[in-house]
Amino acid sequence: MFDKLQTLESRYDELMSLLSDGVAQSDPNRYRTHSKALSEIQPIVEKFRDYKTVVAEITETREIADGSDAELQELAEQELAELETRRGDLLSEIRILLVPKDPNDDKNIVLEIRAGTGGDEAGLFAGDLFRMYTRFAERRHWKVDVLSINESGVGAIKEVIALIEGARVYSQLKYESGVHRVQRVPATEASGRIHTSTATVAVLPEAEEVDIAVDAKDLRIDTFCSSGPGGQSVNTTYSAVRITHLPTGLVVSQQDEKSQIKNKAKAMKVLRSRLYEMELQRRHDEIAQDRKSQVGTGERSEKIRTYNFPQNRVTDHRIGFTTHRLTEMLNGDLAEMSGTLTTHYRAEALKDAEAVTGAD
Repeated sequence: MFDKLQTLESRYDELMSLLSDGVAQSDPNRYRTHSKALSEIQPIVEKFRDYKTVVAEITETREIADGSDAELQELAEQELAELETRRGDLLSEIRILLVPKDPNDDKNIVLEIRAGTGGDEAGLFAGDLFRMYTRFAERRHWKVDVLSINESGVGAIKEVIALIEGARVYSQLKYESGVHRVQRVPATEASGRIHTSTATVAVLPEAEEVDIAVDAKDLRIDTFCSSGPGGQSVNTTYSAVRITHLPTGLVVSQQDEKSQIKNKAKAMKVLRSRLYEMELQRRHDEIAQDRKSQVGTGERSEKIRTYNFPQNRVTDHRIGFTTHRLTEMLNGDLAEMSGTLTTHYRAEALKDAEAVTGAD
């Protein structure tokens, strides 16, 4: 770990020198690149330098504590205890800062919600989840753009796909992927029997062309007339688009816009994000196979969370966290759940980082 910190400190000094150079200042792109690199390592280097200062103070104070002056010894022992505590705190902060950052954290997301088992109640639950994420986005001042939606009644949704844009969207919603389960008494249930239904949520980091290359020859693009509920015609022009990615068999349809060009652009966003997720999952599986363990895979088949209405309870089964704020969560207050999940998985990542660095 300390070898890595020394390397980062050397790189920090190098970047500071480059930024003060006239050549870099005259080249906006180079200056921006160096500034970004500097800002990424600066917090770690500053903590490391604080750590080295404290270590030096500990050495000096220990010499005084080992001296012959009894009065100074007592003062030195007290100061030594404080410095050792500070040293431990700085070391913990440095370890956290060294945890590799998820490169997707700053990305926008493509959110996909589908009704699962449970008939009409599953559709209503899918609608509840979509409103929950929409209200959470409103609280964060994010933009929600519905790419496609298939409604099955008042408040019920068979499937909805939306693009959510804003600051660090993926970092706050990436742990929502999986099967969500609801336990409640449907409005149509006369006997008051509790029903269990499910909906699936997929959170895909938005992929740009630089993230995933899609060859035109690998696509089959079909156009057709848009249609509404019950097969009714929405328009008579071939504005709807269906894109099939031949190598993987992925199919994306888009018909919400009246323009074929706009529908194609939206469909490509979804397709590119799904392909990107497949690549991320492939890499994750390779790493997991090497380690022979998986933490928080987020596979769709896993039941990740239960919303129990009679008890006003929400339980996340992956981390064993329970809160009795179901109503507040469905109204968009996801801060507690999101923060708890982030803390848990960050701690897991820290353990992995310590194992790699051999930190004690």
